[in-house]
Amino acid sequence: MIGGGIAGLTAALLLKRAGAQVAVIEAGRVGTGVTGHTTGKVSSLHRLVYRELRRGFGQQGARLYGEANQAAIQRVAALVAEEAIDCDFRRVDNFTYAESEGALERVKAEASVARELGLPAHYTGSPPLPFPVRGALRFADQAQIHATKYLRGLAGAVAGGGSHVFEETHAADIAAGDGCTVATNAGIIRAKAAIVATNFPFVDRGLFFARCHMHRSYLVAVSVDDGLPDGTFISADDPLRSVMAHRSDGREFLLVGGEGHRANEHVDPGERYRRLETWASARFPVSSLDYRWSTQDALPVDSLPYIGRMTPRSRNLYVATGFRKWGLSNGTVAGEILADRLLGRTSPWAKLFDSNRIKPRASARRFVEENLRSGAGRVRARLSRPAAALPDLPRGAGRILEVRGEKVAAYRDERGELHAVSAVCTHAGCIVDWNSAERTWDCPCHGSRFDRNGRVIQGPAVEDLGQRRVP
Repeated sequence: MIGGGIAGLTAALLLKRAGAQVAVIEAGRVGTGVTGHTTGKVSSLHRLVYRELRRGFGQQGARLYGEANQAAIQRVAALVAEEAIDCDFRRVDNFTYAESEGALERVKAEASVARELGLPAHYTGSPPLPFPVRGALRFADQAQIHATKYLRGLAGAVAGGGSHVFEETHAADIAAGDGCTVATNAGIIRAKAAIVATNFPFVDRGLFFARCHMHRSYLVAVSVDDGLPDGTFISADDPLRSVMAHRSDGREFLLVGGEGHRANEHVDPGERYRRLETWASARFPVSSLDYRWSTQDALPVDSLPYIGRMTPRSRNLYVATGFRKWGLSNGTVAGEILADRLLGRTSPWAKLFDSNRIKPRASARRFVEENLRSGAGRVRARLSRPAAALPDLPRGAGRILEVRGEKVAAYRDERGELHAVSAVCTHAGCIVDWNSAERTWDCPCHGSRFDRNGRVIQGPAVEDLGQRRVP
């Protein structure tokens, strides 16, 4: 398994339980990647997805999606109990709520479709929120976990008995033939099969860059004097707002998320955080802003994750990507499907999520739109005019420069020392952007992120940005 997130660790544990010896490779530490940055919702209510899925994949396709995600909740609950994972697991109701009349109509329509599909859907005019809303769709008996604690529990269950979890191990390449050979910074790993579960595939032989785009979201954790809501919530209105209480280690926070955008859009991250804090303060008695962070997810053009063989001809190389911000449930689905596949078992959901599917009705127009946007963003980055010098670069700031005909990413730290690296992303050659809120170099094309010194902190890039000298 390449990637120690929800999909990779779930598949690994299920395979180990079936008698296989497995190895999980994680570039960082388990729980510090994309899965560890989620809110912790484990739900089959994914905002307003079922009408959309029914249009693209028919009644049966929408039904299977809901069934798979409902099964994922039960699988998470079972693993928590069976492996005695201390991850603050609790059952909660999940709501999609409406503040406007237009959103209320969409919520009611979604509730009707969800009930037809056999999901635990109920419409309510009074969801348990401390501010006025018009109504909400409620899915009963969903779940909430501390994602990082859950991942570490899974990793602990995988390790041992001939199976391994290798942290801080970067996969650089895969050779697939009769088996798979994975080249890493620590050596070579050989296996009968390999699963690439790295949010966005770091080896993209299936051209997923053309079928997904990276989307960034922002979250803040605030303390409130009282009034933590009972349940997990997401708005049907735009801009999207995700709301939930988080209780862990004797502390209580309100998590508020949203302000999402395509990764290739130029925005002020600090302003995104301020909007979330302002929104929360207008609806809850916020006493302090305690934490903030962002996360990135791969959004598929046809609204379904890609789970299966890397390419139609792949015999033993598999992929899981495109979880569309619902990775705790969809990633668990991926682990189930891929474990079944490697064990020679038939999954009732595999065909729907097939990574090599062709569904023109569901994706053709969006496929063209997404790739036109990605291409335009890449061209703009290449044609942009960087600064020629940096005498006015303030401390704590970063900027793209042109030095001897080369684009260079320069950052001046708080001590006044200059750090300069190549501005060319090592994944596909796009030009990185400076993220002023988190002080990282971010690739707008496929979501790779690098720290201020050019080290990879999120793929698909596997190589650091090269060091450069600035006169």
